[in-house]
Amino acid sequence: MKINYQALANNIKVWAQELGFQKVGICDVDLSQHEAALEQWLEAGYHGSMDWMARHGVMRARPDELHPGTIRVISARMDYLPPQAGFASNLSDPTQAYISRYALGRDYHKLIRNQLKKLGQKIEAEVELLGYRPFVDSAPILERPLAEKAGLGWTGKHSLLLDKNAGSWFFLGELLVDIPLPIDKPIENQCGKCTACITSCPTNAILDNGVIDARRCISYLTIESSDVIPEEFRSLMGNRIYGCDDCQLVCPWNREADITQQSDFYRRESLDNSDLLSLFAWDEATFLKNMEGSAIRRIGHLQWLRNISIAMGNAPHSSEIISALNERLNLDDNLDIHLLWAIEQQQSHQVNQNRKEQRLIRIIEKGLPRDA
Repeated sequence: MKINYQALANNIKVWAQELGFQKVGICDVDLSQHEAALEQWLEAGYHGSMDWMARHGVMRARPDELHPGTIRVISARMDYLPPQAGFASNLSDPTQAYISRYALGRDYHKLIRNQLKKLGQKIEAEVELLGYRPFVDSAPILERPLAEKAGLGWTGKHSLLLDKNAGSWFFLGELLVDIPLPIDKPIENQCGKCTACITSCPTNAILDNGVIDARRCISYLTIESSDVIPEEFRSLMGNRIYGCDDCQLVCPWNREADITQQSDFYRRESLDNSDLLSLFAWDEATFLKNMEGSAIRRIGHLQWLRNISIAMGNAPHSSEIISALNERLNLDDNLDIHLLWAIEQQQSHQVNQNRKEQRLIRIIEKGLPRDA
């Protein structure tokens, strides 16, 4: 059977949209130009405790080794920006928890993988014999360079893929195939001289264009790392308890991004009340129930408490917070380190508050203007 691969590629993009993807591109598997940078990044230790990245090494840049026979990668984008996302409103209120936009709804991995599998089945029905495999963060693969090569956008200075219409509020998935589909052209980088993402990073994790030191990144610290969070970063984390969107919130390309049509990515009801004390009060059973089907569930209850305890330490002084922190002591040695730090921070806030009040009283007693 003779196959018109150009017509097939056109159909694939239509089918992908019918399956809920907003954009699809196709590229070859040559990522050799990224291997040196990947090795340098790993040698510098920027991957932190994510040992799986170092374990697979340059294989991440070789899709055909992950799935032998692969000659093309179909890269797909699915928008996730939920309505009423909250954006900076939660960040501006230190008593409220900030959770990264992508994690407000259901875990995207299974949904996108299932849709990619359906896309593979549609292609298989057309060509009769097809070797394919879907990936959604499920194997060591450089998804952003592949998406960039497939024309889905360009890599911003924060290392995220950017599209002029969707910004960076989207997930990526790949379908590896063994048929010679025509490839798409990359898009020119349009970041220009803008450095908003670099200067807005609370912990200075963006070292150079597209180079991230994960060990300093709040997303890594709150999600990927289960270790003791270095004290130098705790105050800088503010009220960010799961991930960080700062580099995306300031990006000009994100101003006009569309709201997702996928209801699974809408904010779940259990996160409607983002009060730190309320979330900290969840026992393990409540956490597991409320986070069922969420990406947040995988960090576990202890890490959830660890992250919130830091945010509570950064919140204004509250006797309720101090009481709640004390009640969690002796549950876990790792957690205790963060609880004790948070209690000390709260006590420090109280001392500073008392000093301000005493100074104000002295000013009033002297009959001086309050701004004296």
